[in-house]
Amino acid sequence: MDRRAALGFLAASAACGALPPRAQPGTPLHTRPVPSSGERVPVVGLGTWITFDVADPAARRVRGEVLQAFLAGGGRLVDSSPMYGAAEEVVGEQWARLGSPPLFSATKVWIVGGLAGRRQMENSFRLWRTRRIDLMQVHNLLDWDTHLPTLKAWKAEGRIRYLGITTSHGRRHDELARIMRREPLDFVQVSYSLADRTVERDILPVAAERGIAVIANRPFDGGGMFGARTARPLPGWAREIDCTSWAEAFLKWIAAHPAITCAIPATSQPAHAAENVRALRGPLPDPALRRRIAEDFARA
Repeated sequence: MDRRAALGFLAASAACGALPPRAQPGTPLHTRPVPSSGERVPVVGLGTWITFDVADPAARRVRGEVLQAFLAGGGRLVDSSPMYGAAEEVVGEQWARLGSPPLFSATKVWIVGGLAGRRQMENSFRLWRTRRIDLMQVHNLLDWDTHLPTLKAWKAEGRIRYLGITTSHGRRHDELARIMRREPLDFVQVSYSLADRTVERDILPVAAERGIAVIANRPFDGGGMFGARTARPLPGWAREIDCTSWAEAFLKWIAAHPAITCAIPATSQPAHAAENVRALRGPLPDPALRRRIAEDFARA
């Protein structure tokens, strides 16, 4: 059973009264402060890898509906990269079509060389159709020591508000941890999910110690967490955190870690975007329940 089938099963179960009532839309959103500023960010964001790399106008309008559903549900941080093909262009185009509502823009520099990096970042401003980007990150540590001075200068000038470095798939954690201890980073971005918990050992403790915000990419392990495990009904613990879908449960488990600032699931489906941001409301699991959820996931 894939995510779409699981959603249908859970919707039918809810209609039969088998699952708890939803948190009301007016319920306060779960947010986390950016340690370097105190600004609060909703704990579920929107990724755009693969999903927003589309050329067809009709497909682009659907991505606009994804963005609209995300923002309407309380989401704010949208993450992209020049590595993601047309994603930045699609985000900027559809954001403008929606009237440029408030969001937290996060993108990256992914190229070798200082001049090339500045040109690429200037192009990101153009594609996003904005004069200021909230967060600029060095993607996958590529030539980070060349780009970081530019990011520091642009932050001082007010062109960007925050700077950071990213990695994914568990790569180069030792190097990332060394940079975190040495450089004044506002954010790091790493892979984190129930299927990939390596950052709990080597990155999250350093982030907490150094006061660095953490964005969790691949929160569904690239979609690999949907399938055999989610073919079964939600366990009883889902009632305790007001979840009616596996996606919400997976995201709430991530968001409950005190070092995590925001998780960024990617989707091409407006219904999935709306489902993901429902994790912004209702109880989060406490440490004991997080352990139970992790144990249940490992057994499945």
